[in-house]
Amino acid sequence: MARTCCWGGLTLLILLLHCSVFITQQLPTVSAQVDSELGDAANLLKQATDIIKTKNYGDALGYLNDAIEADPKLSEAYRHRAYVLRHLCRYEESDLNYKKFLELKPGTVVAEKELSQLVQAQNALNLAFNSFESGDIDKALEYIDKVVLVFSPGCSKAKLLKVKLLLAKNDYSSAISETGYILKENENNLDALLLRGRAYYYLSDHDVALRHFQKGLRSDPEHVELKKTYFGLKNLLKKTKSAEDNVEKGKLRLAVEDFKAALALDPSHTAHNVHLHLGLCKVLVKLGRGKDAVNSCSEALDIDGELIEALTQRGEAKLLIEDWEGAVDDLKNAGQRSPQDMHIREALMRAEKSLKLSKRKDWYKILGVSRTSSVAEIKRAYKKLALQWHPDKNVDNREEAEAQFREIAAAYEVLGDEDKRVRYDRGEDIEDMGMGGGGGGGFNPFGAGGQQYTFHFEGGGFPGGFGFNF
Repeated sequence: MARTCCWGGLTLLILLLHCSVFITQQLPTVSAQVDSELGDAANLLKQATDIIKTKNYGDALGYLNDAIEADPKLSEAYRHRAYVLRHLCRYEESDLNYKKFLELKPGTVVAEKELSQLVQAQNALNLAFNSFESGDIDKALEYIDKVVLVFSPGCSKAKLLKVKLLLAKNDYSSAISETGYILKENENNLDALLLRGRAYYYLSDHDVALRHFQKGLRSDPEHVELKKTYFGLKNLLKKTKSAEDNVEKGKLRLAVEDFKAALALDPSHTAHNVHLHLGLCKVLVKLGRGKDAVNSCSEALDIDGELIEALTQRGEAKLLIEDWEGAVDDLKNAGQRSPQDMHIREALMRAEKSLKLSKRKDWYKILGVSRTSSVAEIKRAYKKLALQWHPDKNVDNREEAEAQFREIAAAYEVLGDEDKRVRYDRGEDIEDMGMGGGGGGGFNPFGAGGQQYTFHFEGGGFPGGFGFNF
C-alpha cells in the first residue's frame, strides 16, 4: 500500500515537470508570433505609404487593408486608408476611417482638416452633377476643377464628368486629353473609350472614333451606349456614301433624299453636317430648286462662315430665284477670298448683269407682251394701251395718264424697232433710247408748257394709220 502511494506521487511529479517544460517552450513562440504580426502590419503600412506617393491608390488600398487586418489598432493605417478612399471619392468609407482614426487618436488636427476637405469634396461633387443636369456647364466645371479634383484627384467619377462637360462645351481636344489620362491608368475603361470616341466623332475623325468604339465592344459586346454610338456612326457613313454615289451617277433626286436622311441622324454633328448641307445645296442648284438651295447653303455658312464654295453656290441659287443683289453680294464675297477662281468671276459677271437689267425698265411688261411676241402683237398692244391712257380720255387723272402714256411710248420706241429690240434683249445700255423712259432728256409726247402739238409715229402717224392731235 505504501509502495503504491509512492509510485503514484512519483508519477504526478513527473507529469508536473513535463507540463512546466511544455509551457516554458511554448511561451516564447506565442510572443514571437505577436511581434511578427505587429512587425508585418508596420511593414505593410510603410509599403502602402510608398505606393501612395506614386498615386497608385488601388494597390495602396490593398496593403492598408492587410495592415489593419494584422493590427486592428494601427491608427495610422486607418488615417492613410481614409486618405486613399477620399482620393478615390469613396466618401462614405473614407468618413468611417477618419472617425475610427480619431477614436484612436482624438484631437489630431491633420485628420480633422482632411475630414473637412472630404466634406467639401463630397458636396462639390454633388453640386457638379446637379449643375450638369440643369445645364450650367461652367458652374459644374468650376466645382470639379477647383474642389473635387483638388481634394480627390483620383476620383474617376469626377474625371468622367469633366469629360462630359468638355464635350458639352464642344471642347473636343481637351476631352481627348482628359480621357487619355484615364486610359493610361486603365486602357479598358469603357466609359473613357466611349467619351474619347465621341470627341473624335464630333471632330469628324470617324475612323479613330470607330476604333475606340470597337475596342470597348471587344471588352463588352453588350454595352448599350457603345453599341448605339457605334452603329449610329456606321449608319451615318453609309447614308453619306449613298448620297455621294448618287451624285456621281446623276441620280440627283435620290441624292437629295440621302443627304436629308444623313442630316436627320445627328443634327448636332456640325463638323460633318456642314459638308452634307453643302452637298445638298449643290444638288438643289443643279435641280433648279433655288429657294431650297439657298436654305441649305445658308445652313452650311451658319456652321462655317468662311466656306467659299457655300458662298458661291448660294450666289448661284440666288440667281435662280432672281435675288440679284443677294447673288452679287455672295459672289463678290467669294471672289475676294478666291480671286483666281474663274468660275466665281463668271458667275459674278452674270449676277451683276442681271442686277443691272433688273433696274432698267421692263418694256415688255409695260406693254403687257412676252419676249417672243411678234412685231404685229407689239403694235396691237401699244395701240390698245395708248387709246386707254390717252390724256383726253383721262381728264380726272390727267397726270397719271400722261405718265403712263410716256412709259407706253418709250416701250414702243424700243420694241417697235428691230435693231433696238435686239440690243435691248442683249442687255446693252440703251437707257436713253425711247421716248422719255422715265428719265430726263427723253422724248416728251406732250411738248413743253402745255402747248398743243401733233404727235406722229414713224411710218406716218399711229400704227394702223391713226394720228393723234393734242
